[in-house]
Amino acid sequence: MRIEGKVAIITGAGSGFGEGIAKRFAAEGAKVVVADINGEGARRVADEIGAAAVAIATDVTSMADVKAMFAQAEDSFGRLDILINNAGYTSRNGSMMDVDEATFDRIYDVNTKAIYLAAIAGVPVLKKYGGGCIVNIASIGALRPRPGLVWYNGSKGAALNLTKGMAVELAPDNIRVNAICPVLAETGLLEEFMGVEDTPETRAAFLATIPLGRLGRPSDVAGAALYLCSDDAEFITGISMEVDGGRGV
Repeated sequence: MRIEGKVAIITGAGSGFGEGIAKRFAAEGAKVVVADINGEGARRVADEIGAAAVAIATDVTSMADVKAMFAQAEDSFGRLDILINNAGYTSRNGSMMDVDEATFDRIYDVNTKAIYLAAIAGVPVLKKYGGGCIVNIASIGALRPRPGLVWYNGSKGAALNLTKGMAVELAPDNIRVNAICPVLAETGLLEEFMGVEDTPETRAAFLATIPLGRLGRPSDVAGAALYLCSDDAEFITGISMEVDGGRGV
């Protein structure tokens, strides 16, 4: 029970990485707020966890929704210790010139502006309870970008810069801020990141770029998030942890 008694908000927790993090955190003793724009998905995950979880439909690009998310944590569990900014959005892998302005705006609203909104609404809550941890889920593409996801990778690069700046500024408030950089993973956005149909041949091509020879899994990111939010990492802030099977080397 590495985070027993802690209360965590996880955005984008109705599936994928967020679902994996929510379930791992609950298994390690935390109470979790399962936040997702897909309210049905959030309720499914919370129901599967049980009494240690509560669901809330949240658009992370809406300040009203974000404030309601933090209020839900306090109303349901009486405090807040951890914030996982996991919700993400991408264009389909392809030419940077084919991404329309509305899609570009949505990428940056969900992947970058949402970190700002969560900080403005959530940092005062964390400070009220003596500090805590923020983890921003970025991407290995922020560190080693490749053609096809130019604007997405840029949004995640911004998330890494924000992570470092936040870590320094919030350290006096006992708030640690770190980022995780996953590789292509087995989530609902897999084919969007690939840009092609997920076939054995396509997978083989992508796996050839990952030294450990497999795609990422939600459990990989959940384990990293658990470590960063545990007391084992109490002297770690401002880092970008690569959870990528060696893809970034």
